[in-house]
Amino acid sequence: MSLTHTGGVATVTDATFGEEVLTAELPVLVKFTASWCPPCRMIAPVLAEIAQEEAHRLKVVQLDVDENPSTTNAYGVLSMPTLMLFRAGEPVRSLVGARSKRRLLEELAEAI
Repeated sequence: MSLTHTGGVATVTDATFGEEVLTAELPVLVKFTASWCPPCRMIAPVLAEIAQEEAHRLKVVQLDVDENPSTTNAYGVLSMPTLMLFRAGEPVRSLVGARSKRRLLEELAEAI
C-alpha cells in the first residue's frame, strides 16, 4: 500500500491507521490535523524536519480529522493539532497545539 507524503510526513487514513501506526516497529508520532486549522499549518514544517532528521527512530504521519472520523473519535481527539505518540500500538504521549521544534523534541525525548 502506498502512502502519500507531504514534506516527509506520510498521510494515514481510518483504513490504513492500524497497519501504519498500531503495528509499526518504530514509535509513531501522529498529527491529527485539519485543512482549516492555522496552527496545523504552522507546525507542518517542524514535523517535516523531525520526520527527516529522526527517521531512524521515529515515524511521523498525519491524519485529517474531517476525512477520518473513526480514528479521531477512537482516541478522543477534540483539538487541532493534536500530536499523539504511539509505541507498540498504544498512545504514550499526547500534546495539543503547535510548538517549536526544540520544545517538541524535548517533550518527546523520554517517550521515543
